[in-house]
Amino acid sequence: MNAADLNHGFGIAGALVFEVRPEGLVQAKLASADGEATVCLQGGHVIDWQCRGQTQPLLWLSRDARFAPGKSIRGGIPVCWPWFGPYAPQQGAAPDGVPRAGAEAPTYPAHGFARTALWQVSESGQDADGRTWLLLTLDSSAMPASMWPHASTLALRVSLGATLQLSLTTRNTGTEAFVLGEALHTYFHVSDIGGISVAGLHGVDYWDTVGQVEKKRQSGPIAFKQETDRVYINSPQACVIEDLAFSRRIHIRKQGSLSTVVWSPWTDKALRMGDLGQPDGWRSFVCVESANAWDNTLTLAAGETHALSVEYAVETL
Repeated sequence: MNAADLNHGFGIAGALVFEVRPEGLVQAKLASADGEATVCLQGGHVIDWQCRGQTQPLLWLSRDARFAPGKSIRGGIPVCWPWFGPYAPQQGAAPDGVPRAGAEAPTYPAHGFARTALWQVSESGQDADGRTWLLLTLDSSAMPASMWPHASTLALRVSLGATLQLSLTTRNTGTEAFVLGEALHTYFHVSDIGGISVAGLHGVDYWDTVGQVEKKRQSGPIAFKQETDRVYINSPQACVIEDLAFSRRIHIRKQGSLSTVVWSPWTDKALRMGDLGQPDGWRSFVCVESANAWDNTLTLAAGETHALSVEYAVETL
């Protein structure tokens, strides 16, 4: 559907409007009494979220982000599905306890294909409490059989009120089980990566993937002084980003997620990546991702449904 048809079928006066970006992609702009958010239909990708009373956005979007057909968008909330990281025919941990790196296929995109697929608008509405919501879907016809030969459907519900809520629901519509990896790869806007911390993961084991992969245990809050790329396993608990310079805390609460990924590329990796808003864009974000990955990769039986849900809230200090 084009933007005019989408507005006719799903638009809500003063709360939800579809529009075409200058680059040609269609996006949905949600509004409520408490804030605004924008979702690009390519990738089902939330690209911004602004709360009333906050001078700074909650999500980070690279000034070098590309909005082009088939290209992933740097920043916001990419949907990683149906694998996390490099493609692996069998995801999860090997018998020795070290996660498999996977047989990488150069034509298989890192983090799966959902983040560049064109999602369909299925429903929209407003709740009694004033929340505005949008439901996007991917069915099997939008999933490349060469990469994902499994009958399945995927739905993403985005709900905006005083908080931002996302729910990613996978259903196995086939007759055989399949292995699934997933994440909501959220880029949070921060004042400076060197001056923030992430709390809530004290005592949790994680895989440190910078350099040689090692399993470690978190002690206290996470501070950032160098490249950080960690997969915290068996971590269903909430996390908090404390940002004193922005006078706020961002609370991350989740359900259906047993992994938490924390990432900051730092200088050298940011320069190699090239689309992080050079030269210092990497200093303005931290990724805290709600996931099911590595040791926590899922197996969905025939007919089974799984939902990964998150809620983001901001607290002013």
